[in-house]
Formats: sequence, C-alpha cells, structure tokens
Amino acid sequence: MKSSNFLGAILISAAVGWGGFCAAHLTAPKVQESLPSPQQGAVALAPVASETPAPEPSVEFTDEAAAPAVQAVAEAGPDQSDPVAAAVEFEDVEILAGVEQEVIQATLRGNGRERMTAQLRNNSPAPLRVAIAAGQVLESGRNRVVVTRAAVAELMPARSVELSLSTAALHSANVIGETLYRPSYHNAERLEGFLLWAGLCGEISSAAMQTAILALTENLPLSAFAKFSLSNGGAAQHNTDGFRAETADILAALTALRESGVKLETIALAADPQLRIESMIEPMSREAAKRYFGISEEREWEFWKRELIEGNPTTRHYALFGIARFYPNVAIEMLPKWAREAQTHPVYRLAAVQALADTQRFEALPILRQIATEVGAQTELGKAATQSAEYLDKRLTELATRSQVVAFRDRSRVGGL
Repeated sequence: MKSSNFLGAILISAAVGWGGFCAAHLTAPKVQESLPSPQQGAVALAPVASETPAPEPSVEFTDEAAAPAVQAVAEAGPDQSDPVAAAVEFEDVEILAGVEQEVIQATLRGNGRERMTAQLRNNSPAPLRVAIAAGQVLESGRNRVVVTRAAVAELMPARSVELSLSTAALHSANVIGETLYRPSYHNAERLEGFLLWAGLCGEISSAAMQTAILALTENLPLSAFAKFSLSNGGAAQHNTDGFRAETADILAALTALRESGVKLETIALAADPQLRIESMIEPMSREAAKRYFGISEEREWEFWKRELIEGNPTTRHYALFGIARFYPNVAIEMLPKWAREAQTHPVYRLAAVQALADTQRFEALPILRQIATEVGAQTELGKAATQSAEYLDKRLTELATRSQVVAFRDRSRVGGL
C-alpha cells in the first residue's frame, strides 16, 4: 500500500513538470519577439524615479523644428559620450565646396578684421560635418580676411547653426565695417606655416594675430602699427588707423613670428630701433620687452645707460623717461642737472624737464617750478617746466585719492651718469 502511494506521487510530479515545460516552450517565442534584436541596438533600462533631464544645448539653432541630434562645435570633434551623436554618420564637407554644391547655405557677416559670424544651414538630405579650416579666405568686394582658427559644425538635414569665427585682415586697405562675405578660392600661402604654429601653440590675442599677419602679407613698418609717434617722422603709406595696436601686442606679434620660425631680419616691423626703447618705457609692455630683447633684471640699468649714451640719435633722449619711471630717486638727482646745464643739447634739457613729471614724486614739483623761474616762464624750456609741474600736480592729486596701480622701482644706488 505504501509502495503504491509513493509511486503515485512520483507520477503526479512528473506530469506537473512536463506541463510546465510545455507552457514555457509555447510562450518563449512571444517573449523573444518583445526584446530588441542585436541590429536594433541595446535598450538601457533604469528606474523612472532616477532619471535626470539632459541639459539643453548651449548653441541656439534657428529652426524651430525638432531639436538636432548634435550641436555645432569649434575645434573639436563630436561628443562620443552622446549615444545619438555617436550613432550618426556625418559626411565631411569643406565650406567652400559645400556652398558651391549648394548643400550648405552660408551667411557670413564680418567687420573686415577680427570678427566674423557664420550662419550655416544644411540643405542636403544627409547629416554633414562642415569644416572651416584655418587659412580659408573670405572676401567682400576688395576686402579679404583669413580664418585664423579652424571651426567645425555638425548639422542634421534642414538644420541651422551660428558660429563665431576668428579672422584677420589680409590687407591694411580693408574697409572696417560690418558687411557680408563669401568663401573665396584665393589662398594665403605666406600664412600657412604661421597659422599651423598658432593652432598648435596656444592663444594669441586678436590684435597680435592681426599685426603678425599684416607683417607677413604686406611687411608693413612700425609706423603702420604703433600708437606712439615716430621719432623719425615716418608715416604709413595709407591710413592704417584701424590696425594700430598697443605696444605689448606688437611685441607679442613679433614673439609669435619668431617662435613660429619666421626670420625676423626680413620683417620691417622688427627692424625699427624705436620699438625697443618705447616698449621698455611703457609699463604694460616692459616685462615682455625684457624677455623679447633679452634684458635681464640685473642688466636693466646698463640698458638705460647705454641707450642714453650710445643709443640711436633720434631716440637717445627717450632713455630719460625710462629712468624717471623706473628709477625715480636717480631721476630726481640727475634730471635737474641735465635741465639746468646750458651746454646740454636743447632736446635733452627739454626731455629732462618733461621726464621729471614721470617720476610721480612730490619732490619733483618744487624742482620744476624752480626751473621755470630760473630759465624764464616765457622760454620754451620754462613753458615745458610749467606744464610738467601742472601735470604732476594733477597726477599727484589723483594718486592721493586712489591706490597706485603701477608700482615703480626705487633704486638710488645705481650710478654712472
């Protein structure tokens, strides 16, 4: 009896197991049909409560249709962490070819110098990666500019995006002002090596970039770029006011040209002797000038002394201003002697009086007024002394009401003059 019960239990268990197997076998195809195939891609499953909205793209697209899969990027490739962008295959096209083939609609608006806005639209049925290479020339009438930094835009069909491009004028005769540009077949062969170096070696200010490019394309002299007056009375061949740069930017341009491999002995801008002393006088460019011209901290006084005694005849007296600015104690002792000495050349006497005001020292104020009295208030030197005293008095009043921005060094133990 017990054997019969045991055998019955075994048969019942087997029947239940067989039924479950059949049920699983019949439902398996339906479950498989609900899962994606390998060709359809993987599906990421996550709890709804933990989902975080993706940040909005930082570029504003002009079309109001569905949001694009990817956004425009400058000097970078697509975001490989974006699964949508990674799944899209873009066709590469240069802006000139794209515009010629009418697959890209480009509206380019620039100021003829450093600024250009490019609005690009993909008119093709395929996703496009539009490249704007460094060295691409854009033109508007006689105006020509060159792209100085490469840019890339990835566009889905019927999408638009706006890019800001870095450019520089190829000619100093460019008219400065907003106007429409178009891609050009012209090239800028002289700039290829420099632009390649600039793209690999970090940032350079737009003013320095512009100065360097005009130095390469037109080999303009210092008079075309400098904001200070030229001692030799030189002037640019035509109006270049739109391309004048701060002395520090001129030095940065020459430094970049030298580091990129350009032979500076062929560059007119680098040959003018006034640049060295002007850049050393100007506090904002002085440190850059010391690096560019190889003037160490220990040998700076020797530089001013040599410029004053042996420098270019047209700029020797400029050294008095450098001494006044950076060695004020020495200047307070030395400059009144130069101003009062009748045998001294009038140019040096006048420079000594004017430089006393650059010391920004209260002690120089009574000295200037005394010199005006001694030489006569109506003489050229007396008028200069009076004007310098008035300037210094005003400057001291301004400095008394705010903290001094530029600190001048005070060395009273240098000598030799």
